[in-house]
Amino acid sequence: MSETTGQHGDSPRYQGGVIPGSNGVPAFSLLAPRPSALPLLIAVPHAGRAYPGSLLERMRHPRFAALKLEDRYVDLLAEQVAQETGAALLVAHAPRAMIDLNRATEDVDWDMFSRGHPDKVGSYTPGMRVRSGLGLIPRRLPGLGELWKRRHEHEDLAARIGSIHEPYHACLAETLTGLRDRWGAALLLDLHSMPPLGFRGGQPAPDFVLGDRFGASCSGALVGSCFGYFAEMRRGAAHNRPYAGGYVLERHAQPAAGLHALQVEIDRSSYLDAGLVEPGSGFAAMANLLTGLVRRLAGEVAELGQLRNGERWINAAE
Repeated sequence: MSETTGQHGDSPRYQGGVIPGSNGVPAFSLLAPRPSALPLLIAVPHAGRAYPGSLLERMRHPRFAALKLEDRYVDLLAEQVAQETGAALLVAHAPRAMIDLNRATEDVDWDMFSRGHPDKVGSYTPGMRVRSGLGLIPRRLPGLGELWKRRHEHEDLAARIGSIHEPYHACLAETLTGLRDRWGAALLLDLHSMPPLGFRGGQPAPDFVLGDRFGASCSGALVGSCFGYFAEMRRGAAHNRPYAGGYVLERHAQPAAGLHALQVEIDRSSYLDAGLVEPGSGFAAMANLLTGLVRRLAGEVAELGQLRNGERWINAAE
């Protein structure tokens, strides 16, 4: 990765990967204070807006599809939170329409490709995400149908994996592990946005959905602290339904090894305008709310790290 001047104090900003067809636009950037100020990494995998012309030309409804696929301006929220707290921040610039960083490289719908399923990949049994149209390369969206004018080439997929997906996840793993090694424990907050869920069972829709893969990716104490915080702020939150977390949590969370990960889905109507296109009147309040959450969780993760280090010292002494 290349290093550039940071925007927040002396924190360096690194750029990594490259978006194919973009004349060298980086696939992601990492803001990483040195030394780290908090044992916490905020990641934003779905807010990328660097669309190469070649990608837009292939899309049937580029404007509408982009808005539906993007976690619209979650990166701007995350930037403000990182500035206020000193948290590390990893932001993908590559758009989800090009490749979904919250999917495994095996989650491919080979019917989208001109030469079909390659023999070297092995047996092909499409998973739920692929069947829904939201695999590694999204295929269709409700209300819009098919996203692409023509089939893709295998070489395009290989380029996207090699220059976007692989370096992004390598950077995420290295950064999260580095925080764990310094603090004894680390937390990944994987930030996303969701369309308004509407009333559920006669109750107002939650502003947030917290996903921990049903307890597999994060300490229950940290999840409980999140719910306590949202209750104090009088904001509704749901747990794992309808979003339990995807590939990012599957790949990077190892709570027993001090690596915790939590997916946070934010209702877009709580910080965007009525059209869910531009930042709205609730943007500043949402940034402030997330700042408070990060500060609370950071302290608790640091305590988990101290306990974990203490246990390791005791075991070493024995």
